[in-house]
Amino acid sequence: MPPAAERVPWRWLAAGRASRRLVLVVVFVALLLDNMLLTVVVPIIPTFLYTTEYEGTNASVAPARTEPAPPALKAPLFSSMFSYFDNTTVTVLGSASAEELVNGTESSRLPQPPTSSPPVPSGCPEGEEFLAKENVRVGLLFASKALIQLVVNPSVGLLTNRIGYHIPMFIGFTIMFLSTVMFAFSGTYTLLFIARALQGIGSSFSSVAGLGMLASVYTDDFERGNAMGIALGGLALGVLIGAPFGSVMYEFVGKSSPFLVLAFLALLDGALQLCILQPSKISPESTKGTPVSTLLRDPYILVAAGALCFSNMGVAMLEPTLPIWMMQTMCSPKWQLGMAFLPASISYLIGTNLFGILANKMGRWLCSLIGMAVVGVSLLCVPLAKNIYGLIGPNGGLGFAIGMVDSSMMPTMGYLVDLRHTSVYGNVYAIADVAFCMGFAIGPSTGGAIVRAIGFPWLMIIIGVINIAYAPLCWYLRNPPAKEEKIAILSQECPMQTKSYTTQKTLRDFPLTDDSDVEAENAE
Repeated sequence: MPPAAERVPWRWLAAGRASRRLVLVVVFVALLLDNMLLTVVVPIIPTFLYTTEYEGTNASVAPARTEPAPPALKAPLFSSMFSYFDNTTVTVLGSASAEELVNGTESSRLPQPPTSSPPVPSGCPEGEEFLAKENVRVGLLFASKALIQLVVNPSVGLLTNRIGYHIPMFIGFTIMFLSTVMFAFSGTYTLLFIARALQGIGSSFSSVAGLGMLASVYTDDFERGNAMGIALGGLALGVLIGAPFGSVMYEFVGKSSPFLVLAFLALLDGALQLCILQPSKISPESTKGTPVSTLLRDPYILVAAGALCFSNMGVAMLEPTLPIWMMQTMCSPKWQLGMAFLPASISYLIGTNLFGILANKMGRWLCSLIGMAVVGVSLLCVPLAKNIYGLIGPNGGLGFAIGMVDSSMMPTMGYLVDLRHTSVYGNVYAIADVAFCMGFAIGPSTGGAIVRAIGFPWLMIIIGVINIAYAPLCWYLRNPPAKEEKIAILSQECPMQTKSYTTQKTLRDFPLTDDSDVEAENAE
């Protein structure tokens, strides 16, 4: 092979490592797989636990219940019995009792087994008490991922400031792969719980490092907003594919099949990271980032984080409770439990890509305000559905509105750091991920308990009203004030108009001219 031909792959790798678009592809794929694993378990876990625990337990005691000792008054098959009513001998077919024969009621109805409870409609699962308890257990299992991620995120933010984004990104891939394989072969609630918690650690590394990497390579605010919209499109696509893919594969192939497919895709993502990101390379930030404690005291960052938290808390509450509610009220088969989330996923994919660009023009604060109001209204409409088709409108509106909030608030977090703090993004996107995780931790863990206490409709009313009440706070992000030393380096075409407060000298126009000092002295 000629030497020039041997150098072609290395040239391609060198060009790829310098390309911002390939970095965006790596982050897109990582968020896609993370959220496919996040949602693929939504239709699988409730039915898997019901099948293995409730039906498995009842199957072992069913023979004892279905073969009772024959009552003393029951006549044997084809037996003869003398009737004192008309002094005749009758031949009895079946297990009619003497009292029934005397009263002449044996011909009016067929023998029926005794029932101790009202009949369950065909296709509906039995065990109402088990399903009520399962709401809480499934909610805690889903919340474990977010709770672990909540704890790990600040440490990952500090780690990215010290060693860069590449190594944490690859660590996240490794942990996600192990979690996926563990999901495939876990057969008990405890092992599934551990796999879900392990996924939280991997997701923390991938999300914080990935979003921070994007913010560092896309320094222009407009380009960053578009890049964040595309990356969140990967998140949306993972949510879109995950639940329907999981329900169909579980119904027709088996529990392990969707997880093994995801494990194979994760290996491809790891190979892509090895080629593009060079995860053995340590590249710390050149400047020291603003501490997390300082960022948490910034009211504007808290408002943006709250919008992310409460808007996503609605869908987080739906994930463990909606499938069980559908099993109880709609008698839905397994494949419908995942398909119910399809309208939300499709509309979220549309919303993130559309408003990644549109929010920059209409104002990200307004986009987020409208989105939170629509989230609230959509959640209020969910309990009105009588079948899966009635969920299309509310779930579609919910996904579209969450896409509006996410695609506007994610770039806003990076913009607020540029505007008011040091332009190092690991910590602020750790806070953004913490906001996500609080929604996905509080939502499932409390949602199951609330459903058991007061019912599913009241749960939707509570979280819907919270979103509508929080929406006006997004107005405060309309004109966030900037630090004085930041104003000189900010683009004058930012979609957010900035304000500055000073207690000393008035600011002068930029660029400074030779006569600016004289003008300033005359002004004083």
